[in-house]
Amino acid sequence: MSNSDIAMIGLGVMGKSLALNLIDQGFDVVGFDISDAHRIRAENEAKNITKSEGKGAFSSVDSIANVLLSLKSPRVVALSLPAGHIIESVVDDLLNAGLNSDDIVIDTGNSLWTDSESREAKYRDKLRFFSTAVSGGEVGARIGPALMASGDKQAWQYVQPMWEAIAAKVDDKGLPVGQFEQGEPCAAYLGPAGAGHYVKMVHNGIEYADMQLICEAYHFMTHTLDLPADAVGKVFESWNQGVLNSYLMEISADILQTSDPVTGQPFVDVVLDQAGQKGTGLWTAINSLQQGAPAPTIAQSVFARAQSAQKATRIQASEILKAQTKFNKKEEVSQILANLHDALYCSKLVVYAQGFDLMAATSIQEKWQLDFSKIAKIWRSGCIIRAGFLQDISFAYQTEPDLPNLLLNRHFSHQLKARTLGWRETVSSSAMSGVPMPGISSALSYFDSLRCAVLPANLLQAQRDYFGSHTYSRVDKPEEQKFHLSWSENIRTEHKV
Repeated sequence: MSNSDIAMIGLGVMGKSLALNLIDQGFDVVGFDISDAHRIRAENEAKNITKSEGKGAFSSVDSIANVLLSLKSPRVVALSLPAGHIIESVVDDLLNAGLNSDDIVIDTGNSLWTDSESREAKYRDKLRFFSTAVSGGEVGARIGPALMASGDKQAWQYVQPMWEAIAAKVDDKGLPVGQFEQGEPCAAYLGPAGAGHYVKMVHNGIEYADMQLICEAYHFMTHTLDLPADAVGKVFESWNQGVLNSYLMEISADILQTSDPVTGQPFVDVVLDQAGQKGTGLWTAINSLQQGAPAPTIAQSVFARAQSAQKATRIQASEILKAQTKFNKKEEVSQILANLHDALYCSKLVVYAQGFDLMAATSIQEKWQLDFSKIAKIWRSGCIIRAGFLQDISFAYQTEPDLPNLLLNRHFSHQLKARTLGWRETVSSSAMSGVPMPGISSALSYFDSLRCAVLPANLLQAQRDYFGSHTYSRVDKPEEQKFHLSWSENIRTEHKV
């Protein structure tokens, strides 16, 4: 009975898809779920696979104890469970059932990275706790996700063949290939416990912002240029053939050209404009504030979702808050769209720069030594933010591992120089027409702040010293020297602190 290569506990959408992917690649899987319906569904879908030559076998069991009895040694147990205390509960059940220090438990859910660090410490010497963040949704998990692994290095050596087999693949040009084709796997070991889930968290923050940017471009085209949804979809389809090529652009084009099967209207027009969120974008925004690594566009994307949820207030405000607008469409539509294209491209670059800057700050703090070229490589296929320019990002960090900011890379700085005028024209047009662009405009402000050698923080620091004696540094003295001005006296006197 002890012949399965890996167990999958949790056979919901993601767990079932990962299990079927493993079977496709020739691995024997035992599954467990407290839901009979989930187990039966996984069994039924696995039947058609296991009949094929070279495929693995699938069996489901009705208890944690039988999971362990079904596995080869060392036993590898993957958890596909909601983030939170359920992870510890199941791991404790596994320990009570006989899991030992050589066995490997892998958290494949969307756990908070600090929880992964805590769990690794809690279970040290009891088992090998490992984590692998999975990106790509249900489809990615089924035919090839991006896998961000971290934790025990010996555990990685054992599970590496399985993870590389099921991961998405790219060819030598960085382009995605099919599930059963040869290529470079989008799976990598990123560092100690927590690193993989941290990178996935930032991935999701970038994803939040990328989606918001595309939605702002759609909003501008429909409300300022009066383009119908299908026409916007065709524009996106065209843009997806160039530098804006990405999974999110591809699906947005498809969505906008889809009709509602009930009413026949554009599908997007019958979807309520209230965005949900599961928290990973919020985690990223909070972490950027904690680290002092500015990611304003990621934060704005979280705020935008929160504001979308205020539907009743927005309806009321639309009747009360009347604003003066002035957008005279003097330019040809083609030029306006060209400007919008460049604004979207530049803003997307800024979002990735913010994400990598945040990872760099945390990598230093945690002593992870994250490899940003490797991270960009595993995001090239399988994950939600896969995009054509990730190949360029990977090359940028490969040639300049200590690049202080992605936008300072020569290739990207040249791209920005050639496209910033269209970016500015778009932000100006959106402001004058009253169509909000919180993401695209915040990205432009980030860009302008980054390239500004002197910011008005000199006045801000003087204000802090005035009301709170918080001190300041002088431009003509070493930065570490601090001073305070006596503001309450008629004669100002400076004191070195």
